[in-house]
Amino acid sequence: MLKDRSQEIEIMDDLEISGEVVNQTLRELNTINKFLGGNQISVSAFKKMAKGSERIALADLGCGGGDIMIEMAKWAGRKKINAEFLGIDANSNIVRFAETNSAQFPDIKYRAINIFSDEFRDLKTDIIHCCLFIHHFSKSELIQLFRQFKEQTKVGVIINDLHRHPIAYWSIKILTRLFSKSTMVRNDASISVARGFKRNELILILKEAGITEYKLSWQWAFRWKLIF
Repeated sequence: MLKDRSQEIEIMDDLEISGEVVNQTLRELNTINKFLGGNQISVSAFKKMAKGSERIALADLGCGGGDIMIEMAKWAGRKKINAEFLGIDANSNIVRFAETNSAQFPDIKYRAINIFSDEFRDLKTDIIHCCLFIHHFSKSELIQLFRQFKEQTKVGVIINDLHRHPIAYWSIKILTRLFSKSTMVRNDASISVARGFKRNELILILKEAGITEYKLSWQWAFRWKLIF
């Protein structure tokens, strides 16, 4: 178990799913990310990339409720940085939730598009950010995407995703069974870990994508922070 990446499908992979189960899931994911420090991994990387800039643009892929962009926008505002944020998700129902969730932040916009579409391939930005997003894709898809991300960005790419490990798997399985009210979270959380990565798998994807300059570090709790 967990020797290889799981191919099991998550409920979240249904791009048409809608209703309160989606809203409850997005609220709980933000709580989990805050509690376990996941949001801070992304925000700290953004701060380093944006520091000293007068203007910066970031595209957040698989943006969920937009909560990480909200934290980034607050920091950029304090630093007087002219920042523009674009949340992207293929599920229009998630985009609608995010638009309401971040309505007080006019610098955060959203588009419901698929990252394998021509519309997305034409997008250019300073930074691409992915949190708990890349584990939804196969190795071959990620090789293609990493190459594409490199071409689409002027500053760099921030990846924040899961370390596939038995402690992470069983811990999140137990925690969500005990505390989650979302059937999606209870189902998907441990599957997400099983679809996560070992260090050598990420390094191989980077190598095959032709990316030689990167920083890959392990972060609590069982996360990888990858910057290239």
